[in-house]
Amino acid sequence: MTTMVEEDDRQAARTQLSDLVRERRAELRMSLRAVEEHPQNRDADERPIIKRGWLDRLEKRQPVIPPQVPELTALASALSLPLGRLQDAAGAQFLGIDTVWSTSGEARALVQHAENLTPAQREQLARLLATFERGGA
Repeated sequence: MTTMVEEDDRQAARTQLSDLVRERRAELRMSLRAVEEHPQNRDADERPIIKRGWLDRLEKRQPVIPPQVPELTALASALSLPLGRLQDAAGAQFLGIDTVWSTSGEARALVQHAENLTPAQREQLARLLATFERGGA
């Protein structure tokens, strides 16, 4: 059953997805309509998965039905963001799940940079890291 998430003291402080989506849409200079009309934002019946009203409420930190994988996938495509980043933000905002990659945050930063590399570059990086791990270089 899908329910609306009401804002309480704890929920009000959790706005990770709202902030990420609002900031990214502004960065891309996309209107709410442009997100709704994005070609990858369509269900099997060609209806928008993400609707402007829902997106507007999300960005304004108002109560919304938490997004599921189809909504997050549509947002990832429309906003050119990695799906995992949206999933992490949604988990933090709606479920209180904070992803921890390492205590210093360096591991996550490395992975985020690696997402921008070509497959060949990622393979080279993996070999370099394996060399360091073995005590070489």
